[in-house]
Amino acid sequence: MSAVPWTIRDLRGALAIGAMRPSELAEQALARANQNVGHNTYLWQDVAWTRAEAARVEAMPRGRGGEFDDGRAALWGLPISVKDCFDLAGAPTTCGVRFYRDRNGTATRDSWLVERLRAAGAVIVGKTHLHALAYGITGENPEFGDCIQPGKPGALTGGSSSGAAASVMEGSAVAALGTDTGGSIRGPAALCGLAGYRTTLGRGDWRGGAHLAESFDTMGWLFRDLRDAPLLAAPFADRAAENAGGAIRSFRRFSYIADSFLHDCEPQVAEGLRGVIGDLQALGLEGRPIDPQWWSDAVGTFAPIQAWEAARLHAGHFEQFEAPIRDRLKWGASLGAGEISELRQRHAEFRARMDELLAEQELILLPCAPVACLEAGADHSRTRPRLLRYTAPFSLAGVPTVAIPCAYGGMQLAAARNTDEALLRLAGKLGALRRGEGN
Repeated sequence: MSAVPWTIRDLRGALAIGAMRPSELAEQALARANQNVGHNTYLWQDVAWTRAEAARVEAMPRGRGGEFDDGRAALWGLPISVKDCFDLAGAPTTCGVRFYRDRNGTATRDSWLVERLRAAGAVIVGKTHLHALAYGITGENPEFGDCIQPGKPGALTGGSSSGAAASVMEGSAVAALGTDTGGSIRGPAALCGLAGYRTTLGRGDWRGGAHLAESFDTMGWLFRDLRDAPLLAAPFADRAAENAGGAIRSFRRFSYIADSFLHDCEPQVAEGLRGVIGDLQALGLEGRPIDPQWWSDAVGTFAPIQAWEAARLHAGHFEQFEAPIRDRLKWGASLGAGEISELRQRHAEFRARMDELLAEQELILLPCAPVACLEAGADHSRTRPRLLRYTAPFSLAGVPTVAIPCAYGGMQLAAARNTDEALLRLAGKLGALRRGEGN
């Protein structure tokens, strides 16, 4: 195996000067795939297809300019995994259940996002495991097996972007495409010691991608090194970047959640929060605590809207799914028009208050989850609402969020909608500070 670190910038730099070739990286990625105890990081792989993709990418002409001065996109030549809720021509899309794999058959064209990744020269290693329908936060799956962390046989990856996290951990992908509705990137990032990026709601095109709840569904990445964060906005950025215009802003201040919110948080996770507060202050940002009591209603607004929208997408098929998901879908279907109208109003009011809070504070920091590990085989029937209390506020707000790995668990840092590039740039500076590279 190559000694080049599995970070985007280091690998991409080696590719740019010809020290490595995409086909060499693809072979290393394939050799590392499915190294968890269930051998189920990927729900679909075709070694010959990936090798052919690497050969196609190698033939893309070199130019000048760009981040690496070779005229190619930042992800050119890099092994990337794709969550199995996005279509890839020639492969099935399971959405984490055999029912949709068998019902829909083989995709005839790439999803919008896969199309963009391939055009940029990313080499797709395979389609990754997910919690069924992307409707869960643990990574458990009775049909394809629970997703366990590579090298940690007693720990779940979290979900729903479970295989995405596993692929980065095992080194079969340098970055993994995921989705985040209620924490499906942020949760696995925190539980697996990874970085993550959830886009502003509405960035990207969902053609060929399977929704769970359109009011909250976002795309994003799991990756290893915060220094790589600024390189990851481009695949989703077109529409929002055109609207935003102007120079990328700089942040001057942030707020962090007060201790009263952390009553169910493991002490080591809370300690990680204090560490990130110190890091942001070292970058010159002014921090202050906040205690938004009105967040207490966030899960009560988020969960029923999510269930109602998911029930409409999967109507007529509820009996095909495992009991916890089936029950949520039935609950969503039972909600009447009046209830949904009231919930929509509450959502709009919550989002407006979050807009005001972020306009004043610029950034908000809190843990991604109150725990740092989900034990494999344990009873997690009460885990979902506990974790949603931390993730639902940003899901309701539709804001971009970066997951920051800590020694124990992880933090989430959110900014106003369509400030993705500025947030990712700050995350890159934070990563550099942690590596002793200054700011």
